[in-house]
Amino acid sequence: MTENSPASWLDEVKWDDNGLVPAIAQDVASGRILMMAWMNREALSLTAQEGRAIYWSRSRGKLWRKGESSGHVQKLHEMRLDCDADVVLLTVEQIGGIACHTGRESCFYRKLDGDHWQSVEAVIKDPGEIYQ
Repeated sequence: MTENSPASWLDEVKWDDNGLVPAIAQDVASGRILMMAWMNREALSLTAQEGRAIYWSRSRGKLWRKGESSGHVQKLHEMRLDCDADVVLLTVEQIGGIACHTGRESCFYRKLDGDHWQSVEAVIKDPGEIYQ
């Protein structure tokens, strides 16, 4: 396998014992962290090929194309690998402005306030209207 072969960049990723790597999605315009999900080798490869975020759903045991049921697709702008090669950063355009299944812009909508988690962002769209 040569250094420029299609699979060589995938071989540089340090996959965990389950063949997964954490992937962080960041909004290309605002720089805001939208969500974290897992990717397997196929998801990472397809993300690069298709130009949209594709994750591995551990609970469903299958590939998950972000937005396939909600319409909230993540269009890929750039993909980076961290210094330890064990975390992927996806810079994306979040179509529809909602990344979280709760109907919020970001999955990180709670902050620690004293001794409890406080929701600090409003729901943009009721999840019942998104996932029908």
